[in-house]
Amino acid sequence: MKFEHSVIVAAMLLAIAPAQAAETEQHLLRCAVLGDSSARLGCFDALSKQVEKASTAKPATPAAPAESAAIATIAAPAAPAAPAEAVVAAAPEKKVMKPDTPISRMSQEWELNTAAKRGRYAVHQLLDNYLLVANQSNATNDRPFRTFLPEGYKSKHVELTYQLSFKAKLIESIADTPIDIWAGYTQKSFWQAYARRESSPFRETNYQPEVMAVMPINKNIGNASVRFASVGFVHQSNGQSSSLSRSWNRFYAQLGMESGDLGVTARVWKRLDNAKSNNDNADITDFMGHGDVRITYRDKGYEYSAMLRRNFDTRHGAVQASVAFPLVVNLKGYVQVFTGYGQSLIDYNYAQKSIGVGVLMDF
Repeated sequence: MKFEHSVIVAAMLLAIAPAQAAETEQHLLRCAVLGDSSARLGCFDALSKQVEKASTAKPATPAAPAESAAIATIAAPAAPAAPAEAVVAAAPEKKVMKPDTPISRMSQEWELNTAAKRGRYAVHQLLDNYLLVANQSNATNDRPFRTFLPEGYKSKHVELTYQLSFKAKLIESIADTPIDIWAGYTQKSFWQAYARRESSPFRETNYQPEVMAVMPINKNIGNASVRFASVGFVHQSNGQSSSLSRSWNRFYAQLGMESGDLGVTARVWKRLDNAKSNNDNADITDFMGHGDVRITYRDKGYEYSAMLRRNFDTRHGAVQASVAFPLVVNLKGYVQVFTGYGQSLIDYNYAQKSIGVGVLMDF
């Protein structure tokens, strides 16, 4: 029986090895079809770890020719061994993702499953990163600057506007739970780049650091999937003093959902600093509301986005819509339209309409 067992083990090894090679090949194809560069990198990293782990396993020692002959001679009279196909069929079947199976963009951005994990400190985008070479408003808000600007000065209606936004994971699987801790930072600037006679000043810059705890959910509801839930703390200010100072602090809860190429995040927040003393924007929630919804749809390299917020008591809010289209690699053409209150903190209680054109960096 010892020699018969050796024959069966040898047959299993010969049958399983091609299956493992096929699985690795399918994983490589799955990585290669990803359009997002960070997703491809994360996919190949995960595959390399699996291959490295498999390569460190002790290989089976092949039998010597003489021993193989002895095995064949002694095992021949015994009852026939089960075919290799039957042995392989008896083993637990591994589910292999098809090469063309789509991978969730939201899962990539928040590392919500094993294949998307990139460890701590890997940088992802948080909000859109863009440069609007020309952002034209129907009316700029000069009221807060009256005591600081020369008499008769008026801001240009066309500005250069840009936003930088990124996040990184600080703690993975906190306290042996699937919850990760992330930190993020967003900076948005409105630059009077074309007011050269006035030395092209920055009209407004907003700084927004935040920290959030993110829990994967990945539950299907009909054709949609609830991907994650998160809670966070965010501070936003314009770094100014005296009558130009604008700032607020919020706790928020957020839910992320996807259905095919459509992604939706819904957020509600609670402001913490409501005291009117020493507060230059005590009524900011009257105009900025108590939450927002962000919608993104991607189709053949094009990306359509919208942000909506509204205070239903005061009937104030804002809508921002944009479209991005492919140019080269991760650089896309970008058009953005805004209407409502709070395009910047200095304009939180000022309604305006604007349209801007430029480029968006997708990473």
